[in-house]
Amino acid sequence: MYFNLEYIEKSFYFCRIKELIINHTKQHNNMSITKLDQMLEVLKSKQKKRLVAAFANDSHTIGAINGAVNHGIVDATLVGDKDVIAQICKDENIDISKFKIVHEADEMKATTLAVKLINDGEGNMLMKGTVTTDKYMRAILNKETGLMNPGAILTHIAVLENSAYHKLLVCSDVAIIPAPDFKQKLTMCNYLISTAKALGIAKPKVAVIAATEQVSYSMPACVDGAILAKMSDRGQIKDGIIDGPLALDVAIDKESAEIKKLKSEVAGDADCLLFPSIEAGNVFYKTHTKLCGGELGAFVAGARVPAILSSRGDSELTKLYSIALAALTAK
Repeated sequence: MYFNLEYIEKSFYFCRIKELIINHTKQHNNMSITKLDQMLEVLKSKQKKRLVAAFANDSHTIGAINGAVNHGIVDATLVGDKDVIAQICKDENIDISKFKIVHEADEMKATTLAVKLINDGEGNMLMKGTVTTDKYMRAILNKETGLMNPGAILTHIAVLENSAYHKLLVCSDVAIIPAPDFKQKLTMCNYLISTAKALGIAKPKVAVIAATEQVSYSMPACVDGAILAKMSDRGQIKDGIIDGPLALDVAIDKESAEIKKLKSEVAGDADCLLFPSIEAGNVFYKTHTKLCGGELGAFVAGARVPAILSSRGDSELTKLYSIALAALTAK
């Protein structure tokens, strides 16, 4: 029998190179996102989502959506005053033909119409324009025409990028739930984990924040943290590693955890922070942005689609990152 050794050798090297390329691609696809701008690159390889903007009558909202469209991560429907939108596009040198425009000049009616478009299957994600937060939330929470399934809980999810930390931090809740009870904290844990997994983190580490890492029965945050940690240990909460209670220093600083001789898979390396109250979360969030100059993306989880709840004062970049984050988590 005749063997072509040269052919066999070439075939072997070809197969080996192919294997290396496949393994490299798998590793690349499984890599977690550690910077907010990396979301834009990851989304280019995914199916585009349709964004519906409620009362999109301002330049920051339209500019951020234009950036998302230019990056190829969404198609967009703008609901609002078509004359105002057209003037903004003209002033900002934005091609209005990139968007589908649905005219409604009234703020509340425009928001209700945007929600209807989502329910009619014409969008995968909702975005707040210049509509006030109370009207935006009212449209989402409406029992007859809104975006809520029975028993669903809304929570605000923020992903923060801070130069003092080695990766992104996924946080909740800084804007919606004032004093979460245990059931709400359990829901928040699951949304934190699912958001972190959308960022490519295979087994997210969740720190349940309290004033101390000691289990003090006089502090409800400590008791809740201990129960959530034990539920995680026993597999009652899936796909993540939860530890608590943890003070903020030991949650995000390995040296503090080592000094305190705290043995924990989460301590010093948390992916997610679950705050005990809106005051704690909101102060952390605003310290991150206003004193540390950190950037972020954020959305509201718990509705049928991700709902972007950027402040009217948020920068165009923050709104762009919020769109990207919502697109990553949208079905």
